[in-house]
Amino acid sequence: MNLLALHDVSKSYGAVKVTDRITLAVQQGETLGILGPNGAGKTTLFNLISGDTSVDAGRVEYEGQDVTLLPPHRRCRAGIGRSYQVPQPFGHMTVFENLVTAACFGGGQREAEAWETALEVLEKTGLVPHANRPAGGLTLLDRKRLELARALATRPKLLLLDEIAGGLTEHEARVLVDELKRIKALGMTMIWIEHVVHALLAIADRLFVINFGCLLAEGEPRAVMDDPEVKRVYMGMEA
Repeated sequence: MNLLALHDVSKSYGAVKVTDRITLAVQQGETLGILGPNGAGKTTLFNLISGDTSVDAGRVEYEGQDVTLLPPHRRCRAGIGRSYQVPQPFGHMTVFENLVTAACFGGGQREAEAWETALEVLEKTGLVPHANRPAGGLTLLDRKRLELARALATRPKLLLLDEIAGGLTEHEARVLVDELKRIKALGMTMIWIEHVVHALLAIADRLFVINFGCLLAEGEPRAVMDDPEVKRVYMGMEA
């Protein structure tokens, strides 16, 4: 069953078409990896899914319902959680307080329930030792973990990850991938934009490659990475 479906979704800024008639579907429990060069329209695509940006044309469906006109907070409470490319925690608040805030305001949970959710998510993301630390003092890896944890605290059915491995060392990326594998094993549906290709290939069931806002290739990860046009556009390699 499709959890999310986009139908001919387009978005332009002036004369620049950032997303051009994109159609895709994501099944329950699937991990879809999104690749594309800088400026390809990947983050805009996420913004259209989460409701941070409105579509110019096309339709967004979630759980079989048309959510094209639904605002971001309604989509979040319906189960679409997301992380951002640059972590944006409340730096003066502790890690635990950040998670309780996400659970209450993003997930619509009552305080007691939000506390329970925050404790569960601390365990899942390896942040228990940092629970009472101000978020502003975390390392990059732990800020990325917190960005993931805040999305999880909203109790999403669909998790949007925007370059969550970006800027990490190879070892840190492996640690993060292991955590994402555990989350995937619990049945989470994920769409992951990433430039750290080896991290993405470790988890993705399918790849969706875009360039200049248009679909370039889609399919089984290894087959897509072997596509001559993907090699030329994304990796700068001539076949």
